[in-house]
Amino acid sequence: MNAKPAIRNKTWAELSVGDSASLERSCSTQDLVLFAHVSGNVNPLMLPPADSRAPDSQPVAPSMWVGSLISAVLGNILPGAGTLYRAQDLRFLRRVHVGDKLKVTVVCREKREEPVALFDTRVEDADGQIVCDGTAEVEAPTATQMTEARDLPALIVDSVDHFAPLIALAAQLPPLKTAVVCPEDRNSLGGALLSAQRHLIEPILIGDPGRIQAAAKELGADISAYALIAASDPHIAAARAVAMVHEGKANAVMKGAIHSDALLAAVVKKHGGLRTHVRISHVFAMDVPTLDEILFISDAAINIAPDLMTKVDIVQNAVDLAHACGIQQPKVGILSAVETINPNIPSTLDAAVLSKMAERGQIHGAVVDGPLAMDNAIDVEAARTKGIASLVAGHANVLIVPNLEAGNMLAKELSFVARAEAAGLVLGAKAPVMLTSRADNDRARLASCALAQLYEYWRREGRAFGEEPAVAKAPE
Repeated sequence: MNAKPAIRNKTWAELSVGDSASLERSCSTQDLVLFAHVSGNVNPLMLPPADSRAPDSQPVAPSMWVGSLISAVLGNILPGAGTLYRAQDLRFLRRVHVGDKLKVTVVCREKREEPVALFDTRVEDADGQIVCDGTAEVEAPTATQMTEARDLPALIVDSVDHFAPLIALAAQLPPLKTAVVCPEDRNSLGGALLSAQRHLIEPILIGDPGRIQAAAKELGADISAYALIAASDPHIAAARAVAMVHEGKANAVMKGAIHSDALLAAVVKKHGGLRTHVRISHVFAMDVPTLDEILFISDAAINIAPDLMTKVDIVQNAVDLAHACGIQQPKVGILSAVETINPNIPSTLDAAVLSKMAERGQIHGAVVDGPLAMDNAIDVEAARTKGIASLVAGHANVLIVPNLEAGNMLAKELSFVARAEAAGLVLGAKAPVMLTSRADNDRARLASCALAQLYEYWRREGRAFGEEPAVAKAPE
């Protein structure tokens, strides 16, 4: 690995009037959140809205965040390492918002008695308009220092909502007729009603009418506009939801206050269930704060110890959902404990075969590689350190786990340690099934409904919503 270039400071003796230095920086949402943590200033004008459903807003960057950029030039470049502030005088002439590009410049105006120097300071926007100007009095370094550029420790700031664009996109489609099984408590009924309000689903409430009405009363919600089908037993409610799909009265199924096993038993039933020629599997869509896009994980909920051919369907189902979400060529990492083939670890053999099957078109629409360990599947540096040359290594946005235990632990570790949020969908059935959890918040419930909407559109139209249809070539 190449060493980073060292930066040399400029001592007071070397400093000349007229010396200047600049840096450029864009204001990000993360800057505002981090500055609020450090300063304790939680002025709502200076923070993104806490609720992703709130109207678009333009938070104002704190003026002292802008001023801190001047400190970065003085401390890093000119005079550089060893510089200490004595005084700072600033005027703020314009406001800065997220996305604004800034240029920060310092110019040595005067050298006073050693080691003091005076600098003119200026911050300009992309149009050259002055955002901030003033002067800085500093103690310049008196000894030469060579400082190697360093990366600060990574911080997790969950300020970017990767689910929001999917929810907004799905809301442009007609609501999906959804059989909601046993929405008999506050959370499950509230999630269904919220999804209906956002035009994602048209709920058909199936369960005990008394419990459903009690949950509605607790929420203060009017459910008179929605169909309500009485079913006093959860198993009967699940069977009725499956039957409505067969009858064409519902296009999706949503879990309410019913155990997943009870709902899935009706879905995977050999006679009268929702099976197709494809093996049914579950896909988590994870909004992980440290990643730039949604991460898909499968299978962590249905197939306990899948064999090779089951894994083929698991991979294809996950790839299909990624396509439905607008990812044209998903990068699929087949996970194991190591990134080399070891006959004593069967999952490495499956991974190698799945990769070759994708090359031969038996799995289509994605780049598939494995075996990969978790680190080199999603981290470029880890892949580079281990010398893995792959289009997937370090860039995987779909992860296929060796078994349900590994997948369940991975998804929950991301949720409870890395503060990820999870939406989930059961695929491979005649209709998508939303396996929402009681612990899911509103955003995760909405995201699960959005996944079902987008997947159903993709399955019907053969393309992602918003994607231009393929143009057939004229015969030559």
